[in-house]
Formats: sequence, structure tokens, C-alpha cells
Amino acid sequence: MTTTSLNPVERTALLTAALRSAETLREDRLYSDPYAERLVGDIGPKLLAEVRAATFPADRPRSLPSTPDYNAIRTRFFDDYLQRAAADGQMTQIVLAPAGMDSRAYRLPWPEHIRYFEVDRPAVLAFKSERLEGVSPRVDHRTVAVDLTAADWEQRLIAAGYDPSLPSTWLLEGLLYYIPEADTHRMLDRVAALMAPGSRIAADIVNSAALTLPHMRGLLDVFEGWGCPWVYGDDEPEQLFAGHGFDVRAVQPGEPEADFGRWPDAVLDREIKDVRRVFFVTGRRATGAGQS
Repeated sequence: MTTTSLNPVERTALLTAALRSAETLREDRLYSDPYAERLVGDIGPKLLAEVRAATFPADRPRSLPSTPDYNAIRTRFFDDYLQRAAADGQMTQIVLAPAGMDSRAYRLPWPEHIRYFEVDRPAVLAFKSERLEGVSPRVDHRTVAVDLTAADWEQRLIAAGYDPSLPSTWLLEGLLYYIPEADTHRMLDRVAALMAPGSRIAADIVNSAALTLPHMRGLLDVFEGWGCPWVYGDDEPEQLFAGHGFDVRAVQPGEPEADFGRWPDAVLDREIKDVRRVFFVTGRRATGAGQS
């Protein structure tokens, strides 16, 4: 299995693996991912080099967000969130959709009551399985090899042992800015329909200005050149998720609970327009919410 079987968006999972591998080598690392090196693939280092060249130009000060710091904060933030969710004895199911090259099932400790699902395309999960051959997950681990655009991915998840009547925690990491607005609404509807009230959700999303500001072009052009442009951002993620039956809050990297001493830029008030933002969204399926 080679990376040629992965589509452009999926290949960005190799960038994430390369970022996590680099973070693990830092003395001030926010987490340790001993499996990231295996998951980088043959093009991960090249993708990371392109992002570093765009982010930290040799001839001028950095104006783009620091991708290495952002990725480190995002990984640690969602590590902590999933671990807190799993510590709840009533929370029995965790779903990563898409799973990409994530290794949390292997590198984090999990309570015995957790059933852990990874949903992604067959090529992604096959590549990952090959790279992690001989490594045992630390949790009751189920993979669901299906495209999230497929009409039957929900049924495939249920066939793998997922129970929609029980509380669950879902992580949509590194997904929403790659799919159009209509598909984002459709995805949130489909996820909400699988969640019992009180279930938890987490995701990351950029604001609309992050897609249009001239100084963001350096980074946006890199992803567009790879064939996976950023196509959607939302200035009010709380309202976006509320429209699908979720009660959430959004924090930005650099705010106290999403900083870890690593965010290098100022965090401006939400009312200030025309600045780039990323949001970490966390919350719950609203009690009494109807099926969307």
C-alpha cells in the first residue's frame, strides 16, 4: 500500500503525522506520539517542508499562523477533551470521523468501558494498518472502512457495533474546512441523527476571513496546489452547530484553555472583523433535540 492510493485531502493526514512526529522530538512537546513517524509515509516530509517554507519565509517576517504550533495545540486540546469524555462512566463510545493517521487509540490510555471507532476510506485505513502492523490498540478498537460521503456509512458504523441509543463522543478533526457549506450541514445532520441526547461533539473550523484575506494566500495556495483547497469557514460556529441540535462553545488557539504556552500570536476579540481565526468547537447534543 502506497500513498498514491490516497486522494489529496487524505494525503494531508500525512502532513498531520509529520507535524506530530516533529512535535514529539521537541523538548517542550505538548504530547508524545511514538507512532507518528510510522504514519508519515513517503510524502509527509515533503508536505511539511512546503508548509514550513510558506509559513516561515526566509526573506520576511511570518504573517501566517504557525502551523506547527497550531497543530500541537489542536492535538493536545482534543487529546484532553477525549480523555475527559472517556472518564465519564456513562460514555461508552468514541468516534473519529475521519480518522486519518490519528494514533490516539494506540498512544493514549483508555478505560475498559470505551469502544473506539475509526471511520475513513478503505485506502486510508489499509495504509494505516500496514504502518502500524504489530502494534496493539489500547482500547476496544473498531475500524469502519467507508467514505463519509457514502449513503450507507451510518449503517456500516452500526454494523461495527456502534449503538445510537447510547451516549457517544464524536471528533470531526481536520474536516470541515475541506468540504462545502452544504456538505458541512449535511454531515452535521447525519452525525446528530446518530447521537443520543447528551452525547458530545468536538471539531475545528476556520472563520470566513481565513479563506479570503490576502496575507493567507501563501498557506491557502499550498493546499490548493495539493488539490485540497479550504472551501468553508464560519464566523459563528456556535450558531452553526446549534442549527443541528448541538449546544457548543468555541475557543481560539491562544485563549487560556487552548494555549499551553505555545500560541505565538495575539487573540483578538471576536467582534473584530477581517482577521483570521480558528475555532475549537466542543459541546453536547442538546437534550430533547429532535432528529435533524
